[in-house]
Amino acid sequence: MQGHTPVLLEEVLAGLSIRSDGRYCDATFGRGGHTAAILEALGPAGRVVAIDRDAEAIRAGRLRFGDEPRLTLMRGSFARLTELVRAAEVEGELQGVLLDLGVSSPQLDEADRGFSFMQDGPLDMRMDNETGQTAAQWLARASERELADTLHGLGEEKFARRIARAIVAARAKAPIERTGQLATVIAAAVPAREPGKHPATRSFQAIRMRVNAELESIEAALPQAVELLAPGGRLCVIGFHSLEDRLVKRFIQRETRGDPHYAGLPQIPPHARPRLAKIGGATTPSDAEIALNPRARSARLRVAERIAA
Repeated sequence: MQGHTPVLLEEVLAGLSIRSDGRYCDATFGRGGHTAAILEALGPAGRVVAIDRDAEAIRAGRLRFGDEPRLTLMRGSFARLTELVRAAEVEGELQGVLLDLGVSSPQLDEADRGFSFMQDGPLDMRMDNETGQTAAQWLARASERELADTLHGLGEEKFARRIARAIVAARAKAPIERTGQLATVIAAAVPAREPGKHPATRSFQAIRMRVNAELESIEAALPQAVELLAPGGRLCVIGFHSLEDRLVKRFIQRETRGDPHYAGLPQIPPHARPRLAKIGGATTPSDAEIALNPRARSARLRVAERIAA
């Protein structure tokens, strides 16, 4: 298994504008690369709340960080960010929230997790592999239309209907329970391949996002993150494909404008005022980082700062 290399590490630290005594939330702990760097930048009074829905990530984090007194590790989805931060007793004090929306390298590299078409394994794909339905279970039950809509909507797959038909035909003969099975079905259904891409890339992305309700979780987490930030606190979000990045970009745009119904009025109530100020545009990895970590290629970091009410 490859180690996990944190993406855009220096850019994240700059975006968070870390204070030595600050309170920070790494809402997508993974294998702790970003958390470790934040802790290194903090003084004795600083604190990090790190969250991950993957039990293995939490176990690995406890082994890596031991009894580090400035770190609170919590298992859960960032869709429940307010609840988790409140339980850690740092509500309203956060100087920074980080969301790294990518799948971690250990998840991709471990065949038993079922995320990758590059090696055969059980078709699981759950980020929390102890709850919810697996990709195999969803594929067994989804209608052809739901399959096609998912592949097109979440994977931007132009052959979505053709692939959906092939999946329905294949599962009528035998359950699709392995990543290798699914990749073979998809490859046979796709008449033309994108240069440099496996024909199953977009479909695997779409199914993973559907199984984990990824966009819904992001939509739930972003407004909670803003509410949890102290004035001057920073929101940093790393997305890895256009759907995530577009959602984050539009959220920040809305929050920097405030409620348009009150635009131009001399008195704007607090609830309708802008809550964020955008800090720069999208930041992408350098050529040097991509050379060292090819999985960083599609990463986009967006940063915004909480405005005082």
